[in-house]
Amino acid sequence: MKKLLAVTACPTGIAHTYMAAESLQKAAEERNVPIKVETRGAMGVENELSPEEIAEAHAIIVAADTDVLEERFAGKPVIKVPVAHGIKRPGELIEQALAKQASAPAAQGAPAAPKSAEKETSSAGMIYKHLMNGVSNMLPLVVAGGLIIALSFIFGLKPAEGTLGYQLLMLGKASMGLMVPILAGFISFSIAGKLGLAPGLVGGVLSTQVGGGFLGGIIAGFLAGYVVKALIKYIKLPKVMEGLKPVLIIPLASVLVVGLLMIYVIGDPLKWLMDGLTSWLTTMGSANAIILGAILGAMMAIDMGGPFNKTAYTFATGLLASSLFGPMAAVMAAGMTPPLGIWLATLLSSKKFNKEEREAGKVAAVLGLSFITEGAIPFGAADPLRMIPSFMIGSGVAGALSMAFGVGLHAPHGGIFVLAIPNAIDNILWYVVAIAAGTIVTALLVNLFKRNKIAA
Repeated sequence: MKKLLAVTACPTGIAHTYMAAESLQKAAEERNVPIKVETRGAMGVENELSPEEIAEAHAIIVAADTDVLEERFAGKPVIKVPVAHGIKRPGELIEQALAKQASAPAAQGAPAAPKSAEKETSSAGMIYKHLMNGVSNMLPLVVAGGLIIALSFIFGLKPAEGTLGYQLLMLGKASMGLMVPILAGFISFSIAGKLGLAPGLVGGVLSTQVGGGFLGGIIAGFLAGYVVKALIKYIKLPKVMEGLKPVLIIPLASVLVVGLLMIYVIGDPLKWLMDGLTSWLTTMGSANAIILGAILGAMMAIDMGGPFNKTAYTFATGLLASSLFGPMAAVMAAGMTPPLGIWLATLLSSKKFNKEEREAGKVAAVLGLSFITEGAIPFGAADPLRMIPSFMIGSGVAGALSMAFGVGLHAPHGGIFVLAIPNAIDNILWYVVAIAAGTIVTALLVNLFKRNKIAA
């Protein structure tokens, strides 16, 4: 019997990772095919694939948007897709993997190159993967730092030096201060491996020093990664000196190149760009604020954890370092709206949903309150033409109202539970109104578009 392996991973490692794993396991079980799925989520690597299991596998499915150490699968047939495909098309992936021809064992010596995936990854797809690798490693620092800063507000917005509140504020700022270097470092790591880490981290630190912010960190990460790849390719040394490349020549040359470019070439344009963005966001009128909030809100709902969602979230979290809290509030309100709207829709019209969907609606409510937009994915995947427009409009309303009301959110995560932290949210009552309005609009549109079902 053919044995399959799979690896699932998403940038945040919270929902998509495990939903894809569950879908693949279910699809394989329906076909009586043995499968083991390794998940690389927020809690680390679980159910890790052993070398022996990889050697015995017929094929491997990689459903991931971040690095999963694919070199382990050298010489094996690999199906490589975004993590969303593992959720939406698990049966198709299982069939493709079963249809693959098992490869012969790799010859002794250098490992064979991995066989090409079923579908070549586009350049845009690779750029997104590198970016998400940086974001996924940055997020724990942002979430921890942002929430600790929010907790410090219990003791006042400006706690006295030496007090517990002051120490919490410094601790949170220390964590947030690593955001840009880690973002840049792990983008570079994704592109060039371990040798990309040093110039990426240095480029990220310089971005904060020259005022380039998170945009500078992204640019520094890609610059460092591709500089290292070029140096590895074009620096040729005699065999007796090859050992110097990874420990001396590449680190020295890459840090010098990236560092000097950031200081003398890229720094001033980046500062001008970030200053301009900050000034525009600070002084924009209510009409522009509403439009921005609606766009960010719709992006949070269009793919519920996918590229658009993560782009909007990364944009908002990056602005926290510039003390711009409005976009963060709009993004979190909009991200909570789809699962909360689905839950409300199941309560308002039971004829539209069967028993299983109504139970799933309760789970979606908990996920929505926790700012996990992915709670609405099962409903969106089952009926995308009706559900996703409903989600986008409801989230757009939530984001637009949040910006229009001048709501500011000082914490990058936490969902409804952040409401309990004093001073963490500016205009807190209007924030609740924005979330409630988006939820109601979503529920009404879902029930308007969705066809009736016979209640189980």
